[in-house]
Amino acid sequence: METLPDFWRTEVFHPLSVHFPIALFFIALLFKSMALFSKKETFSLGGSILLVLGVMGSWVAIYTGDLADGVVARTLCDPTILKDHENYAYTTAWIFTAAAILDFISYFFSLQLGSLVLWIKRLTLILLLIGNGFLMYVGHLGATLVYQQAAGVYVPTEDCQEFE
Repeated sequence: METLPDFWRTEVFHPLSVHFPIALFFIALLFKSMALFSKKETFSLGGSILLVLGVMGSWVAIYTGDLADGVVARTLCDPTILKDHENYAYTTAWIFTAAAILDFISYFFSLQLGSLVLWIKRLTLILLLIGNGFLMYVGHLGATLVYQQAAGVYVPTEDCQEFE
């Protein structure tokens, strides 16, 4: 009897979906930083697009993480790390969502808000910095789960019979 390839294991969807928003959030931070200091609209718009794509990706990563939770939690020696990973991931996703909402407000209501826009852009940048800090910690917790507790890792038989 043939089994499904590893790609179709539910817990595999999470690492596939989580790396996309990580890269997008970091690059969005770089773009928004450059936009604040260079005043080029291209950097600002690019950072906004990256931020929105990252927010969408982060909620996909949360969803796939919830799918993986049911499979992975039963095999862990210390499930508190998984709970911390999940809680910090939600916090991180909300921080970036708030940054995206502020960015939307500063972009579409700039005429009505006047000089307040610069402060909103600065607050957005601060949220991006904080969010990226949280993101590094969430990644550290995820790596701890995988590399110290083998969360979601397929462990072959002792004689590796399934690979022959």
